[in-house]
Amino acid sequence: MARCNPQFPRCAVIKLFEFRRRSSVDRAFVRREPIARKIRGELRGLVQAVLRDTNGSPFVLMAVGMLALGTATGVGVDFARGLNFKSDLQGAVDSAAIAGAALYLNNGYSSEATTAATNYMKNATANLPTNNGVTSSVSVSQSAPWTVTVNASATINSTFTGLFENTIPVTVTATANGPSNPNIDFYMLLDSSPSMAIAATQSGINTMVANTTSQGGCAFACHESHPSSDSLGNPGGEDNYALARSLGVTLRIDNVAAATQSLMSTAKTTEQSNSAQYRVAINTFDVNFNTIQALTSSLSTAQASAGNIAMLEVYSNNNLTSSNNNNDTDTNYDTAFADINALMPNPGNGTSAAGDTPQEVLFLVTDGVEDENVSGVRTYAMNNAMCNTIKNRGIRIAVLYTVYYPLPTNAWYNSYIAPIQSNIAPTLQACASPGLFFQVDTGGDITAAMAALFTSAVQSAYLSH
Repeated sequence: MARCNPQFPRCAVIKLFEFRRRSSVDRAFVRREPIARKIRGELRGLVQAVLRDTNGSPFVLMAVGMLALGTATGVGVDFARGLNFKSDLQGAVDSAAIAGAALYLNNGYSSEATTAATNYMKNATANLPTNNGVTSSVSVSQSAPWTVTVNASATINSTFTGLFENTIPVTVTATANGPSNPNIDFYMLLDSSPSMAIAATQSGINTMVANTTSQGGCAFACHESHPSSDSLGNPGGEDNYALARSLGVTLRIDNVAAATQSLMSTAKTTEQSNSAQYRVAINTFDVNFNTIQALTSSLSTAQASAGNIAMLEVYSNNNLTSSNNNNDTDTNYDTAFADINALMPNPGNGTSAAGDTPQEVLFLVTDGVEDENVSGVRTYAMNNAMCNTIKNRGIRIAVLYTVYYPLPTNAWYNSYIAPIQSNIAPTLQACASPGLFFQVDTGGDITAAMAALFTSAVQSAYLSH
């Protein structure tokens, strides 16, 4: 076969591909001449050949143009792949640093912190799309403040840019501070909607069902100012709330109020032992956002105010007031989260340094079931959009999930809540900041769970950079 005339530009295209083939197999040739010089020389020759061509072949010009366009597109694709991979790797080192720092109380825990961070990195990067493995290192500080630093590097093979680089290098780092004793403002957001009127124990639920046979067996101790319009069949025409009181049944809202009061004692003791300052604001939510106690540094004052926590009282079934038939849509998460978000300032680092401000923690206690009209649609499943908005401000969210107990004797529960029951806990856990989700079942100790969640919140590690 006759050789191609090197003076013809169409042969320049062939030469380019021959060069790419030679550059991938003739390693000795590559070692004799730097790749950058070769590329410039070859491309310069191609351009000169095109300019010398007097035949004006449009095919050659189109081929060179398509080659340039394809190369530019490929570079963009590889760049996007590199950014996505870097984001994934950064998330891994961030989490690994926090995992280690969460254990790093002092130098006595340096080995445990290093092991925790190393193991987390190993698991987190096992499925990352790197071609050549991830190299990582963990280092810990040897004096206060106790920090864990994780560095990682990796490469991914380029798909389109092999003409210039065969691999794309990625390097990331993260440093997390170990548990310290920061000053913290706690904004408590407590569910006071009618669903918190469920009895706190299984025996209490059974008692309520057994004493409401005229209602088909109702475990809800609904609080109504005018129950006579509902013909409940209770003694003296009382509502189910009064019935529960007369039967000695403890409700979930009672446990939440008692647990909040107890938490103030825990906070006072912890504040003293940590030489920190805690301030507390207590708010409840149902159809409205309610202030029980404005932000205060007096935990004794907050403890007394917590005794005023109470569930929503409605006019009657389906009626919020005598003139407002809202069909019992009495749990408005959107209003609650919007109002608490507006109330909380941007957080500081919680140190005693001049100009610094406390860290901010939203302390949410709820059964996780929404009941409000959203754009004209009655909604029961909670949306995490506002949780993310708050966390994106640097505010941590601690969530205590008081499990919404299945009520198979209740037709409303079977129709609307049973279908979303399995999604409630995962949604609330996604709302919470890492390590700040607790769940307490019916009959469980809400006081102990709330205290444990508080302890985790005041000792959580955090990323410093």
